[in-house]
Amino acid sequence: MIPFEEEPDYRIGIGTDIHRLVENRKLMLCGIYIPFPLGLLGHSDGDVGLHAVIDALLGASGMGDIGTLFPDTDSKWKDADSKDLLLSVKDILEQKQWQIVNIDLIIHAEMPKLGSAKGQMKRVIAGLLGIDFASVNVKAKTNEGMGEVGMGQAIAATATALLRKKKRRGL
Repeated sequence: MIPFEEEPDYRIGIGTDIHRLVENRKLMLCGIYIPFPLGLLGHSDGDVGLHAVIDALLGASGMGDIGTLFPDTDSKWKDADSKDLLLSVKDILEQKQWQIVNIDLIIHAEMPKLGSAKGQMKRVIAGLLGIDFASVNVKAKTNEGMGEVGMGQAIAATATALLRKKKRRGL
């Protein structure tokens, strides 16, 4: 019999996260420090950008969500660096033969303005995931003064991820 390649299996996932802005915390977004007088409250470092990406990747692969893998009831994850969490998810995806095709991320924040940080955010995400810079997109949006984000009380993020199952050869 002639070897064949199965059609690739593609999956899309969506992730969201929101954290309250508080004093005495560093503002971490997409793995970078953003100079700002407030930071995000969370069990880990509160990085809503990476948390949304993690949830999108886990959703696309059918492996649950960030709270299942890294529960806030486990002191092991207290003040965890979200870059380390993302690297753990990347390792799991590789073990399960998933390839990351692309990431699209929106950061919802009234303040601080993030336009000048988007390129660095893309570089960090692409570097952590081992994918091409062009395969990551980061957008920053305001909430036009509406809701917790619009009133400057929180920052939120929404991400989508496209995964491709690595091709298998069969006889």
